[in-house]
Amino acid sequence: MATHQPDPQRALTNLKGRRILICRPEPEASRLARVFRAAGAECRLMPLLIREPLPETPEQRTLMQELDNFSHIVAVSPFAARLLLNEIDNWWPQIPMGIQWYCVGSGTATEFARHGIRARQPKQGWTSEALLKLPSLQNLAGDKVLIARGEQGRELIRQTLEQRGATVSVLPLYRRSQPYYPPEQVQEIFGDFQPEVVIALSGETLNNLNETAPDYHQSLHSAFVVVPAERVAQQARAAGYRNLLVPEGLDDQSLVTSVASWLTPEAGNNGKPSKDARD
Repeated sequence: MATHQPDPQRALTNLKGRRILICRPEPEASRLARVFRAAGAECRLMPLLIREPLPETPEQRTLMQELDNFSHIVAVSPFAARLLLNEIDNWWPQIPMGIQWYCVGSGTATEFARHGIRARQPKQGWTSEALLKLPSLQNLAGDKVLIARGEQGRELIRQTLEQRGATVSVLPLYRRSQPYYPPEQVQEIFGDFQPEVVIALSGETLNNLNETAPDYHQSLHSAFVVVPAERVAQQARAAGYRNLLVPEGLDDQSLVTSVASWLTPEAGNNGKPSKDARD
């Protein structure tokens, strides 16, 4: 049965006056807030991850010096790509030739493009699982792969590529930590502002949200929560969240348009989130 699809531009008008809490790290949080505010939404920022570049190690220097030995290089996030490219600029007068570059989403692809690199990415989806479906990552016997990422993270890409015959090196470039927010700031956001929509684009962000606002779980579980993928949606459901949306994309405009479209009465929600979002 055909269903009505709200016009994206018309849907943006439904954001006027909506209370949006953005939990992305900076500078992404402020950048996304500008797009929501341009559509009339009210925003609060509460970054729930701090990313800190790691100091250079002998292992990192060795990997940088041997960069031209790798057949494939994967960056798991825009921040990882940015730090990797900065390191390459420090070590190489020009980017080595013959490497196939990979990324999960459009934000990372944009970082690569700024350095003249055309990275391969999934045509549909923006998860590790989608990346691993690329044809050029199927038969890797004898190939060397470098993965640029945070100090800790999912091991799916590394483990899968090793199973496919690759020799995989992991290059940790940054660490993530949970920031502290004083009780009065937590009260202002969750007690006074009372967000209708929460942007939480990782499982770690969701965990930190739960730990930051333990006294507001009931209201949070009724809020409209945007998560990056079905894997995180399952984690959110297990934690008690009911109103979930996996957006059409993770770039700023896709996030804003997806939220606006889902909140429109034409979407069947009467302007309110639905617990069946993307189930």
